Amino acid sequence: MGSCSTWAWQELLVLLSSVWLWVGSGQPTPPGSTHTPGPQLKFRLAGYPRKHNEGRIEVFYNDEWGTICDDDFTLANAHVLCRHLGFVAATGWAHSAKYGKGIGRIWLDNVNCAGGEKSIGDCKHRGWGNSDCSHEEDAGVICKDERIPGFKDSNVIETEQSHVEEVRLRSVVSGARRQLPVTEGIVEVRYKDGWAQICDEGWDSQNSRVVCGMMGFPAEKKVNRNFYKLFTERQQLNYRLHSVSCTGTEVHLSMCAFEFYRGNTSAACGAGMPAVVSCVPGPLFATGNAHKKKQRQQQQSQPRIRLKGGAKVGEGRVEVLKSSEWGTICDDRWNLLSASVVCRELGFGSAREALTGARMGQGTGPIHMNEVQCLGTEKTLWSCPFKNITQEDCKHTEDAAVRCNIPYMGYETLIRLAGGRTAFEGRVEVKRGSKWGMVCSDGWTTKEAMVACRQLGLGYSLHAVTETWYWDASNVTEMVLSGVKCAGHEMSLSHCQHHGTSLNCRNTGTRFAAGVICSETASDLLLHAPLVQETAYIEDRPLHMLYCAAEENCLSSSARLANWPYGHRRLLRFSSQIHNNGRADFRPKAGRHSWVWHECHRHYHSMDIFTHYDILTPNGTKVAEGHKASFCLEDTECEEDVAKRYECANFGEQGITVGCWDLYRHDIDCQWIDITDVKPGNYILQVVINPNFEVAESDFTNNAMKCNCKYDGHRIWVHSCHIGDALSEEANKRFEQYPGQLNNQIS
Repeated sequence: MGSCSTWAWQELLVLLSSVWLWVGSGQPTPPGSTHTPGPQLKFRLAGYPRKHNEGRIEVFYNDEWGTICDDDFTLANAHVLCRHLGFVAATGWAHSAKYGKGIGRIWLDNVNCAGGEKSIGDCKHRGWGNSDCSHEEDAGVICKDERIPGFKDSNVIETEQSHVEEVRLRSVVSGARRQLPVTEGIVEVRYKDGWAQICDEGWDSQNSRVVCGMMGFPAEKKVNRNFYKLFTERQQLNYRLHSVSCTGTEVHLSMCAFEFYRGNTSAACGAGMPAVVSCVPGPLFATGNAHKKKQRQQQQSQPRIRLKGGAKVGEGRVEVLKSSEWGTICDDRWNLLSASVVCRELGFGSAREALTGARMGQGTGPIHMNEVQCLGTEKTLWSCPFKNITQEDCKHTEDAAVRCNIPYMGYETLIRLAGGRTAFEGRVEVKRGSKWGMVCSDGWTTKEAMVACRQLGLGYSLHAVTETWYWDASNVTEMVLSGVKCAGHEMSLSHCQHHGTSLNCRNTGTRFAAGVICSETASDLLLHAPLVQETAYIEDRPLHMLYCAAEENCLSSSARLANWPYGHRRLLRFSSQIHNNGRADFRPKAGRHSWVWHECHRHYHSMDIFTHYDILTPNGTKVAEGHKASFCLEDTECEEDVAKRYECANFGEQGITVGCWDLYRHDIDCQWIDITDVKPGNYILQVVINPNFEVAESDFTNNAMKCNCKYDGHRIWVHSCHIGDALSEEANKRFEQYPGQLNNQIS
């Protein structure tokens, strides 16, 4: 046992937090299993971040460890592999090296199991070592956390001792116990069915920094050890770890050097005291005066880094500000150390995942940094070594993203869904005090639904449902929340504006309760700003050619008083190209049963309002407007390797595929603004896509595009076109001198 433990410990150091699970010589096999002929196979889970029952699947074949490619991978494959590892079944599997890229051989590819095989070797595959994959396609498995009865592994006991998975801070101050987040307490690690302490002998601030990072906090602070010494002298303690030594850059305690106590642990620890940690919360999670002070500091100086496109707080595509313009980071060499610098700089803990390949959607504009290589100690990402980008180096398909550790706030315990066909949909029920109740659907929009899905941990809102009679599967019948109005970034519905205790709901009862359909992915629409600038021009169009446009309400109100069919209207025309850079197709809110046939345009329109076009004065007053009152959504063009899926012709399906764009040429009806009544001067051209947030997107802040316009009565100059949030605050102020207007009401 001793030599076995030494061997496992050495391997642990090599692969950080791998769990060794073996099937092989000298190991009792599970009941009913048979040895595979040929070389003896062994299996293990590896990678980070993960738990003991999930990870990258690795197989030992021909005296060498290797991985399995995710091509054609199925749940049936995962069942067979989980049984190899001693678990009863699989609950899921992971692709694209979710648990990190392995090294060495890729032993299996195109594996196809029925699910009942005794060995993975009995399944169909391309042959051992025959693969056309890279380690970016390494497969992982998530096994059901239930062991096969009688399955014994000589290393399982040792593994449990040599692995730190769950860590918590146990608050002992009576007032703090009721408050979330817990920022100070005794550090405890999960051991068997309970929790054990860490001896604080040699414990330093670097160890505390790692623990605080895991708990979602950017920094640590000194703690009053004397108070805890008095408290713990009266406690029965069970020490598990000692001699913990972290550098401070680790993202998990299991990556630090440490030793385990063996035998009688209650008498262990010469220091006689458990490790205690106190953490500094980031601005989003600070309470009281500290919160207000930090918010003021943030408002005074604009940050040079932000996260975009993530469904949850603390995750998203990383964007940085350089030369007054926001841009992205290329994912070459992107890792947990660099991601943790980003997370801490933004007021979160260390990074849970460093994501590559535009996993949080593609950004726009410049790519400012490449091959970022942080040590992990830097205060800001700009202090890390990096390379400047060249056009050939990277594309937005390689945008880097992060998922940060955030403090546990318990918001998901105050909301639930009832009656849905899947876990992602249902009527929203919230807890107010000790009582569960429904939410009034008056004014319930995609923005409120977004917050509900975020609070539930279910991603983005696909639909905001305002009639939920068909989901009436709960005994909750009382309305407890009304007047909910969210900005869209809140972590909980309780953070949004609402009526409080004085409820006011037009339609009560379960029929008119608020509901949601959530989705793990969402679309993200962007206007191609340079094309607007390149194609803008003025046309004086005769009235006799505008009957169709007048029917469509595409002219200004004064056109009704014109001397039809004589005279003309002056139109500002331009092309618009709307890209879907998100991770889900953009589909119209209305089903085909409610699409409207337009005789003028000779096709069905699937959205009543898709885009607003406005001319504004520099102080924000609207002087002219146009709108695509109805839109037919289709894929005009797509990026390489992306196939078109939607087209308007012949009552076809409508939408915009990820990686495609819908082009509205300058010469089609209503692709204009009627500026007949506009006086010469300086203006702002504003285009807003999906202005009423009717269809869910991962990011609504990039839906507006703005340009400077100069009109002299005969010609027009359009310049400085950009997406609304592409510039720094200072540059935006210089650009417009007013706080932006995203509605369509004439002032």
